[in-house]
Amino acid sequence: MSTQYDLLVIGAGPGGYVCAIRAAQNGLRVACVDKRETLGGTCLNVGCIPSKALLHASERYAEARNDLKKLGIVADNVTLDLPAMLAHKTKTVDATVKGVDYLFRKNKIDRLTGTASFQPDGTVQIDGRPVSARTSVIATGSTSASLPGIEIDEHTIVSSTGALSFQNVPKRLAVIGGGVIGIELGSVWHRLGADVTIIEYANRLTPELDSGLSQHLQRSLKKQGMTLRLGHKVLGAQKHDAGVTLTAEPVAGGDLLTIDADAVLVSIGRRPATAGLNLEAAGIALNARGQVEIDNHFKTSRDTIYAIGDVVRGPMLAHKAEDEGIALADHLAGKATHINYDAIPSVLYTMPEIASVGASEDHLKAEGIAYKTGQFPLTANARARAMLATEGFMKVLACARTDKVLGVHIIAPGAGDMIAEATMAIEFGASAEDIASICHAHPTLSEALREAALAVDGRALHI
Repeated sequence: MSTQYDLLVIGAGPGGYVCAIRAAQNGLRVACVDKRETLGGTCLNVGCIPSKALLHASERYAEARNDLKKLGIVADNVTLDLPAMLAHKTKTVDATVKGVDYLFRKNKIDRLTGTASFQPDGTVQIDGRPVSARTSVIATGSTSASLPGIEIDEHTIVSSTGALSFQNVPKRLAVIGGGVIGIELGSVWHRLGADVTIIEYANRLTPELDSGLSQHLQRSLKKQGMTLRLGHKVLGAQKHDAGVTLTAEPVAGGDLLTIDADAVLVSIGRRPATAGLNLEAAGIALNARGQVEIDNHFKTSRDTIYAIGDVVRGPMLAHKAEDEGIALADHLAGKATHINYDAIPSVLYTMPEIASVGASEDHLKAEGIAYKTGQFPLTANARARAMLATEGFMKVLACARTDKVLGVHIIAPGAGDMIAEATMAIEFGASAEDIASICHAHPTLSEALREAALAVDGRALHI
């Protein structure tokens, strides 16, 4: 390891590997170190990619069992081959991480495997061996947060990692935490036959979402057959031969509740993965949430050390980390950079999908910002009717004075793809009228976004 690198990237997740690739494209000599033998970090190995493989497969299974007859397609005796479904997940992951490995070879990035730690002088060692680099970037991502008194064994009581690999569908699955991860993975196993109960401390699911989306999501999950225990705090978990018994109590006070389950998923959030980096010894400051403190160019309290992604402030999203990786690599190369954090979309891969970008109504009200709302239901969209997918709506929030788009919120099939148009609108400062004036292909679900933009000024055509 005597090579002198311009940049050492610590962490090969979406933020780290993208940063490494862009830095190499900018002419820097780059190395990337990760504990895993495979590239891609949590997202590609045990997060975003495998979960989406299971979400897609479970959706098709549910569709074949419940909905195809409505379209005139008879598929009798539809059965689940769970090993084959898990094999599809594994194949998807393998192909994706091999793709990143190819990109490293293509861009002449050195792969290093091991545990990186900082020394008091700001240099880095990997498993005790020094690495020479002018600049380092911390891109180690995040890990699942734990709940005091509840031990995760990845068999009966699992994190999101264990919930991707159940060898049998649990008859009863309890999900602690009503955020994105818990709802997505709970949805997978519910569609495959599990009786799912979601226990959430707050009085609503996904508190970070626009309240209108959250309320619709709650109704949708209940309609699908899930049990929701909102406003409840889990006190403990008792494992026994028949599974696990959870004890919970209402946050507002009241009688204790016991929930019996064959398996429990703990999904109460994620925390920055900084353990073992020896940050304190290197004088790298952390905030109260355990995130690495950075300036507006991602520099830490050490001049030669930077940080991006889940270890720093902002939403813990893979695409946010990627954008930060690109911006940092360009900054180090002396190029102008820009990230508009108001134009970072978020997606919840339920059925139907939920996607948002920009401000929620709750935020605008709290800040006292005058705004106009335009909303259009999928029940009035011809393509949605043809697809038997009329559950959902599109909502556009615009400044009451300037008509500038402040936020867009979608519940619809393919919402995660359609939010890109809204993201571009916010990035370039478009008005609701700008979206309303653009020709959208017919018949498509995206027409509903145009109608929502028209509805901001009461001009929707099809309602």
